[in-house]
Amino acid sequence: MDNFRNLIVWKRAVELATSVYRKTVNFPKYELYGLTSQIRRSAVSISSNIAEGAGRRSKKEFANFLGISYGSACELETQLLIARNLEYLAQTDFDSLFQELNEIQKMLYALEKKQRN
Repeated sequence: MDNFRNLIVWKRAVELATSVYRKTVNFPKYELYGLTSQIRRSAVSISSNIAEGAGRRSKKEFANFLGISYGSACELETQLLIARNLEYLAQTDFDSLFQELNEIQKMLYALEKKQRN
């Protein structure tokens, strides 16, 4: 696998995680070890698994890690919906994060499919 830092999906996932950290800074303090932590870990996991899979040096292993990354993206999607429902996240912030996440999910799916062929 080429250097993961050259992958657009990795770059966008890093930016998404950064945005998630910024948007969750004002969540209630009592959620610090609950939903805030879960959301942040899921967001970081997306780019981390892309990088780890790329470092495995086999297309099959890379594809598996892309699948794990996609799973983390689905986890994050669920957690963002819960945060919005609890009104921890403004609708405009939710919409922008959700749109970016959806695009990353599509990119992950396409890249995983390519690695498996």
